[in-house]
Amino acid sequence: MKFRGSSKIKTEHSMIKGLLKLLESIEEWEEIQGIIPGLIKPSKSSTIELTIQYVTTSGVKCLAKSDGAVQEVFFVSSEPEKLKNRLQEWLNNG
Repeated sequence: MKFRGSSKIKTEHSMIKGLLKLLESIEEWEEIQGIIPGLIKPSKSSTIELTIQYVTTSGVKCLAKSDGAVQEVFFVSSEPEKLKNRLQEWLNNG
């Protein structure tokens, strides 16, 4: 995918503070084929936080919040339910 290089993370858009480090910590999971950060919008958050929104046929949609901004993050996966469960466990234990 364009702008990806050797990473699974697509970097077409800028990312909110702390998001790249968070994504790099999980990009090697076998359930993840790609990570696509979306556009950034204003928010009232102050620390990095990732929440699961819903599962799609091709992956999982999440929201990342940090420093007054929110950004959609799409995780591409051939096993979206398995990825959602692993993300949920990781978020609960993180």
